[in-house]
Amino acid sequence: MSEAEPEEPTFSSLPEEAISAAPNAGKEAREAEPAVDNPSLPYTTFTKAEKRLITVILISTMLASPLTATIYLPLLPLLATHFHVSIQAINLTITLYIVFQAISPLLFATASDSFGRRPILLVTYAVYTVASLGLALNKSSYSALLVLRAVQSLGASAVLAIAYGVIADVCPPAERGGMQGPTMGAANLAVCLGPVFGGLVALGSGSYEWVFWALVIFGGSVFLFVGFGLSETARSIVGNGKVEATGWGESWWNILRGRSQRRGNAAEMNKTSQAEGTKDGGAQIGPGRKTKFKMANPMAAIRILFWKDTALVLWMAGSPYAVWYAVQASIPSIYKDIYHFNELQIGLSYLTGGFGTVSGGYLNGKLMDWNYKATARSIGHTIDKVSGDDLNNFPIERARARGSYCILAIYIAALAGYGWAVQARAHVAVPLVLQYVLAALCTSFQQTFNALLVDIFPASPSTAAASGNITRCALSAIVVAVLQPLVDIMGRGWFFTALTALSGGGGLLADWLVKNKGMGWRRERIERTSKDETEHGDVETKREP
Repeated sequence: MSEAEPEEPTFSSLPEEAISAAPNAGKEAREAEPAVDNPSLPYTTFTKAEKRLITVILISTMLASPLTATIYLPLLPLLATHFHVSIQAINLTITLYIVFQAISPLLFATASDSFGRRPILLVTYAVYTVASLGLALNKSSYSALLVLRAVQSLGASAVLAIAYGVIADVCPPAERGGMQGPTMGAANLAVCLGPVFGGLVALGSGSYEWVFWALVIFGGSVFLFVGFGLSETARSIVGNGKVEATGWGESWWNILRGRSQRRGNAAEMNKTSQAEGTKDGGAQIGPGRKTKFKMANPMAAIRILFWKDTALVLWMAGSPYAVWYAVQASIPSIYKDIYHFNELQIGLSYLTGGFGTVSGGYLNGKLMDWNYKATARSIGHTIDKVSGDDLNNFPIERARARGSYCILAIYIAALAGYGWAVQARAHVAVPLVLQYVLAALCTSFQQTFNALLVDIFPASPSTAAASGNITRCALSAIVVAVLQPLVDIMGRGWFFTALTALSGGGGLLADWLVKNKGMGWRRERIERTSKDETEHGDVETKREP
């Protein structure tokens, strides 16, 4: 797609379900869709105060996975001694945690697109809290430690993908950065604060148990916070928010108040909403029809990996995350071997990256919204702040990737510079500053292109985010696995140079393709999906009244 040719043929003739990633995902989205298209309806009826509450709740829920993964690290020697096993055996619990980080969103995040965000969040936090309790009570069994750590990861790791779904539910594309910035920044901060907190608790108590008890208290508190504070947001359940959720979708606070309705009479709203429908980026969503019980389909997320447009977006989101994981994994050996830091100083050296992730995430959220508005102005498009823009005919790829060449140039210089700075034993301030820069830029890329992934799959945002989780976990596992062997062979300077060529050089190519070919490839995907569904037929959908 040329920058000078914003006007492209519309796809108004395509069925709404073509937005979905695959036939199954499209079918699930259609089962909750009304038949009438009324694009004049507001995108959301959630108020600013309600969005602020949702933001706070998302921040608290998203702490689980990064906090649980990193708070565990200072405990490794204590666990090895207590359970009478080797450090290698304890490291197996970390590997298992990462494996279930990839599996969890496939099950729970995909299900949240159909059954709602709130009940799935409650289930995952119940699983997480029970597993944390089991770890706190486990005194002697290494096998139980292994299994419970996997279950703990299963409960904690779907939250990020579900959060992307919630943000897509209540924010039109032009405003998603404003909510995404603080939520992602808080989650990234937990990655760096986790080891410090874990070390302090373990140092003060001399035991691993109080760390797990702290996670029990955290999990139980967030479970109650979600239960009382979060109402259902999934557009397949409540549409644009006009429909009052019932059952598991209704907050416990509303139940205690005698089901006083947030927006008036539920029966009248259900009737009105089913007659009107809502529109999201060309796909009609919700509201109010109960979804048939089905097992979550992990293949819906896996299929997204293999489309041309989404594969590029996944690389742009996943490779910087893997790079930052490699930087974090290299910190202990670098600062111990080269700068002779003790354990406390090594833990504190993570804080510069923590500040980078928080500031980078917050500022990038503002930048995303600014880029969207600037792109709209450049093509003479008026942003629909009420109903949300139809992304079928908007170059969302160009809007999200706007200015990324400059950011990539800084990223390439910082990453290569980090490797050669530690190779040359530069002053300790140099790698610490570069850690801050890399953390901010890696967070920005991950946040921007995960948002784009959700934008181009409006009918199943959590499923799309789950595919991003698969990519980043797989890339991170590969990078961490080869880190030490390659550093031993190549040295840190050449290792990070090679990483720069793969992530930075590949990023430049992927970024150009996303900007110039992404919209056309997205339309090809929509056409192909529509054609496949038409040829094979959708028997179950045809039976719907």
